[in-house]
Amino acid sequence: MGLLVTCLVDSLYPDVGKATVRVLERLGVEVDVPRRQTCCGQMHVNSGYPGLAASMVRSTAAAFAGFDAVVVPSGSCAGSIRHQHGEIARRAGEPELSEQVAEVAGRTYELSEFIVDVLGVTDVGAFYPHRVTYHPTCHSLRALRVGDRPLSLLRAVRGIDLVELPDAESCCGFGGTFALKNSDVSSAMLADKMFAITSTGAEVCVAGDASCLMHIGGGLSRLNAGVRTVHLAEILAAT
Repeated sequence: MGLLVTCLVDSLYPDVGKATVRVLERLGVEVDVPRRQTCCGQMHVNSGYPGLAASMVRSTAAAFAGFDAVVVPSGSCAGSIRHQHGEIARRAGEPELSEQVAEVAGRTYELSEFIVDVLGVTDVGAFYPHRVTYHPTCHSLRALRVGDRPLSLLRAVRGIDLVELPDAESCCGFGGTFALKNSDVSSAMLADKMFAITSTGAEVCVAGDASCLMHIGGGLSRLNAGVRTVHLAEILAAT
């Protein structure tokens, strides 16, 4: 199995990548992290530069050729491979690349999808004695439709006190460059999300995307709210 680490995890949250490897190896999966992997190109596509993303699509297809599965600890990056790469290859007018992209996309999974659907596991042997609330990120919710897979994994964690997040399906306001280009709107959406999180009395807000956790975590830190943000992989790796 090939692990697509993602840019944000690689550069800012390496513990998420390490936790992902620990969980998968505990479940008997042989994990390889291709050194030639690069950015998936999602940021460029979403910002209106699909032409610049073509080289990243080629790199991703080449880096993960031959793996029986590609696992991504990010709904947005997994969504990019499954829903954007094919269109980029088509625009580039490269039929061979289109075939490669389709082949990789067909065996690419967000972390919770891989554990629940491919491995057939919900109890990964984790122990996490904290009050936790779960934020379903937009890409995992709407692009990948992971549904309750993350919640199924969290409910099986020993010691956890999992509490429902009000208006859970509302966006946190990050959206990549959206938070920069529309900062006032983004801040208002973040304020709503933080109010919902703090209303639960949770110690920890968990999600499957480091990008959303970065946005939410920054806001909670500035408020001194006493709530930490933790990636799903880190909870599943805890014992």
